[in-house]
Amino acid sequence: MSEQSRVGLELGHPGPEPLPVLRRRILLAGVALLVLATALTVAVSTSGGLAAVQHVDDWFRNLMVSLRWGPAVSVAKSLNTAFGTAVDWPLRAAVTLVIVLRRRWLALGAWAVTVGLSEFAIGSLKTLVDRPRPPGGLIVTSGASYPSGHAIASAVTAIGIVMALTTGRRRLHWMVGAVLIAAAVAFSRTYLSAHWLSDVVGGSLIGGGLALAVPEAFEVVRDRRRSRADGITAGGPPEGEDEVDAAGDSTGPRPAA
Repeated sequence: MSEQSRVGLELGHPGPEPLPVLRRRILLAGVALLVLATALTVAVSTSGGLAAVQHVDDWFRNLMVSLRWGPAVSVAKSLNTAFGTAVDWPLRAAVTLVIVLRRRWLALGAWAVTVGLSEFAIGSLKTLVDRPRPPGGLIVTSGASYPSGHAIASAVTAIGIVMALTTGRRRLHWMVGAVLIAAAVAFSRTYLSAHWLSDVVGGSLIGGGLALAVPEAFEVVRDRRRSRADGITAGGPPEGEDEVDAAGDSTGPRPAA
């Protein structure tokens, strides 16, 4: 038990949640986002559901047009460039290199699967739904409107980087910033009339859900394997895997006995 947990118990306060519990909760949160994304995708794909969604989308687009302001448009266009393929993919490559240099193979596998699934979702859902874009867009666009590829990519990249390069409770400190970045990119797409509101909501749910669920699924499986190998209550991780300190951060490989 960590010193923080012992002090909390002595004062009559519960200590922080064990990391396996936190991981399962984050996994469930990611799955919940994906369930919501599925429901929205079904709604947009059906005539009855789309009629209801389109009413809200039209209202929100008109609101964004009425709020346009030159400097804000420039910021939105900068976000469009920053999370376009010309910048986003080199950033992902750099993150991949950092993970490899740190020899965090579990994180590398989760990162690769997350990015791969997100790219598959963008192409397949755009083809499946085939929704027209809003009129009067301020930037050049291509492909169908739903879901927003930028919303998916920004959520996967921003949240995925936090999941790949941090561990334990330290993730919570960085996650707020990642969510704000992803939300700003998603909002900018509606501000530029490049997407409907439901396009970016669906994309954000898909990207955020994958970025949370996939890495946590990898870690939950690892936790269960360690529990079986260590008899659930025994000491640290198996030989050759990273130790985890009281804050949930990697401290390097465990030496052989």
